[in-house]
Amino acid sequence: MSTVIALAGKGGTGKTTLAALIIRYLKNKGDGAVLAVDADPSSNLGQPLGLTPCATIGSAKEAFFKGRDLPPTGIPKETYLELKIHELLVESEGVDLLTMGRPEGKGCYCYINNILRKYLDLLTENYAYVVVDNEAGMEHLSRSIIRDVDTLLITTDASMGGIRSAKKVKDLVVELELSVKRQYIVVDRVVSGLSHHLVAEAKRLDLVLWEIIPEDAIISKYDLIERPLIQLPEDSPAVRSVNRIMEWILV
Repeated sequence: MSTVIALAGKGGTGKTTLAALIIRYLKNKGDGAVLAVDADPSSNLGQPLGLTPCATIGSAKEAFFKGRDLPPTGIPKETYLELKIHELLVESEGVDLLTMGRPEGKGCYCYINNILRKYLDLLTENYAYVVVDNEAGMEHLSRSIIRDVDTLLITTDASMGGIRSAKKVKDLVVELELSVKRQYIVVDRVVSGLSHHLVAEAKRLDLVLWEIIPEDAIISKYDLIERPLIQLPEDSPAVRSVNRIMEWILV
């Protein structure tokens, strides 16, 4: 049974960076293979992992739905679609990447989504860990394409807007009746502690700010030279914080 860790939060709060550092921890831990699922329409998870997706599931679904990519004679549609989706899996040592892409356009994609849901259920059984980088709206979780999340980490930065957005995500979990066993709020890119105004706002919104990840100059340097964050050294302040988070989660 895979352990599923999902992340959600508004853009710019360090969600994808946190996802990459979680995957870094799991890969180095060596307890089993990791499936990284980029379920954010911006599709940015590949770069910090040093992996390049050739295409997205969204584009494959669109081509199939509009009849631009039909199976050869004698091959069932379901088998062909599963094959096409499997071709989108970017494989590497210890970590594989699946990029979901943008949500579908107009029309009923129920048939395709049912196949995708079935395929992902079978695929995830091959991995010890599944890490899902979601958008704030959690499109793929709300459609139950990706389901049964063990831990949801909601990211925010040290701003009022970030805190209020985290509250919306937290409420969305309840509203959509998502299958999430536990959820925590992580404050990222903190420079010098949290202001009392921010703490007071979190308290007013009934939010528990579970963990803080400090601003990390090494991450900024890696970003400028386009070096994958999965290669960050152990003395990186953000790496140390994420390692501590993961040690607690996986107890």
